[in-house]
Amino acid sequence: MDPLDAGAGSILRQPKAVWATAGASVVAFMGIGLVDPILPSIARGLDATPSQVSLLFTSYFLITAVAMLLTGFVSSRIGGRKTLLLGLAFVVVFAALAGTSGSVGQLVGFRAGWGLGNALFVSTALAVIVGAAAGGSAAAILLYESALGLGLACGPLLGAILGNMSWRYPFFGTATLMAVGFLCITAFLKEQPKPARKTSVLDPVRALGHGGLASAAISAFFYNYTFFTVLAFTPFVLNMTPYRSGAVFFGWGALLAVFSVIVAPRAQERFGSLKVLGASLVLLAADVLVLGYGNHTTAIVCTILSGALIGVNNTVYTELALGVSSAPRPVASAGYNFVRWFAAAAAPYFAPKIEEWTNIHVPFVVAAVTALLGALVVVVRRRALTHDAEELAPKHATEDGVTVFAN
Repeated sequence: MDPLDAGAGSILRQPKAVWATAGASVVAFMGIGLVDPILPSIARGLDATPSQVSLLFTSYFLITAVAMLLTGFVSSRIGGRKTLLLGLAFVVVFAALAGTSGSVGQLVGFRAGWGLGNALFVSTALAVIVGAAAGGSAAAILLYESALGLGLACGPLLGAILGNMSWRYPFFGTATLMAVGFLCITAFLKEQPKPARKTSVLDPVRALGHGGLASAAISAFFYNYTFFTVLAFTPFVLNMTPYRSGAVFFGWGALLAVFSVIVAPRAQERFGSLKVLGASLVLLAADVLVLGYGNHTTAIVCTILSGALIGVNNTVYTELALGVSSAPRPVASAGYNFVRWFAAAAAPYFAPKIEEWTNIHVPFVVAAVTALLGALVVVVRRRALTHDAEELAPKHATEDGVTVFAN
């Protein structure tokens, strides 16, 4: 099956509400990589060290992780549409305030508020897209991953273009784009049906009692440490102008988008999700190790290539999180994200600290080890990861409706 044609309908034939949500999601994901090309510029502009500037990611994702426990609680009470709009409003306000920062401390604080808005929006957007998309959950996940890849590709490019004039402009640009997203959601998305049962703050934590979901979250935790070492620490290693750095991470994001939407589904269909995920994590470990010890050109090439492996991993992990347990998708997604975003908060802080304590190579050694730990969890916990998700096995490995998975 063509990966762009999932279930009964094409990924491209969607209601306006889905496109409005997906478009706003692109901008939300742009905000993650937006600061990548301008991290050195921010450090110079605010007279800050790399480890201080990396707190922009740490505060953002730390608040995002904790806020994941609140997303279901809020959306089950006020509805998906209002939750999306609330999240967008937070992003607009705090992104604009970030552009006015007079110190790195203020900027870190405003990014934390931005993270709260992003958590409310991103987690709810996935549930809205899955619920409203034509073609079933497979098409919805591919559409969501397309938005993720496009956002991560365009974020550094926008950051480079605007950041070359001033490091403040990308923040104002994001606030403007998210305001447009707010208007699109207001115009095209009708209120979503509220769930029959209101979600409590602890429901995502309880959902992690399922062995498969907990295993996916733990593996994704280790993987995300590697992912965000590349995203948050590599710009300091490359030490390039905003334009050049933006071009590198645009290439990285473009590969991420292509491999998440086109390559990953084909590989899963042929080999099975867990084999694809394990192999991709091992290759990512090798890639970041070479990135850390290679020359400048090698580091650029490995940074771009890592986008392909990250794209594959993102798609497989999302499907695992949504399908491996019987928990409602929003609850499962919140519990999974609650765990994995802590690694996204840790990596940007610890990578430059590890460099200060040792040398520039060791942060990438640590990132390679965490990728391998993620693969190890997949291997050790493969039974739990397939217990309630037989569709994750390759098609040729099923006989008479009974999944035969290589142990």
